[in-house]
Amino acid sequence: MLTATLTFSWTTDPALVWVISAAALYWLGGRGLARPRSADRRWRTGAFLAGLATIVFALDSPLDAWADQLQWAHMLQHVLLLLVAPPLLALARPWNRMWRGFPLGLRRRIARDVTHGRWSGGVHRTARVLGAPIPSWLLFTITLVAWHLPVAYDATLRSPGIHALEHALFFGTGLLFWTRVIDSPPWRSSLPEGARAVYVASALVVSWMLALVLALSTSPLYAPYAAEAARPGGITALADQQLAAGVMWVPGSIPFTIAILFVAYRWLEPKRSRRPSHDTQPIAGNP
Repeated sequence: MLTATLTFSWTTDPALVWVISAAALYWLGGRGLARPRSADRRWRTGAFLAGLATIVFALDSPLDAWADQLQWAHMLQHVLLLLVAPPLLALARPWNRMWRGFPLGLRRRIARDVTHGRWSGGVHRTARVLGAPIPSWLLFTITLVAWHLPVAYDATLRSPGIHALEHALFFGTGLLFWTRVIDSPPWRSSLPEGARAVYVASALVVSWMLALVLALSTSPLYAPYAAEAARPGGITALADQQLAAGVMWVPGSIPFTIAILFVAYRWLEPKRSRRPSHDTQPIAGNP
């Protein structure tokens, strides 16, 4: 059997621009903070940097080139963009700090437009709909399933533009989903702790079902991978697809499981007083 070799070159995916911009805004927004650095702030900064590093690893490391040849590598990209980077960024709560990184005049103008502008009503209605638990769950799960249909999956492998759109939607819907589970001011979930566990568990079931379809299929589902004359390691297209199913089933289940256990613990533990967060001011009211 013919085999191919893995390349270890890094790329400059457009997502790198977003990562650099986000890091710059986070740094600029933190310069004016007069409060002494606390363990909580250090921990959240670490989560923020880990989230950005996850995006870079998924889209700019050699993993991106491997994904063109190996379905399991492509699936690992999906897991990182849906289930690792978004919850890390939600835990970091960087949004108000990044907002403070913009010039004051721009912040005031945007806040005024969002609050009283011509399109403010539509913006607020859209935000309320997308931020509700059921629409956010549906967007997350439909995006996950739809992009794994053969017609969509094959299109991402043939078109860089469609592939970039897929990644953007994975990350965007992932962030929307995880901020319904993890309070990340100014976005707070309306779900009680018990409902959050059900919310996450039901999404986990959807991902398991998709993994089972890939694992139990008796033939390769995606034409570009099936047509590969040689792939690294000399594995067959069907074995590659089963490995991809394993990536979705095992590593992909870890973030869901951690979230379920955490929210279940918070739900079952005795009520306690909670310290207010330093990053709870709404963006529009923090020019």
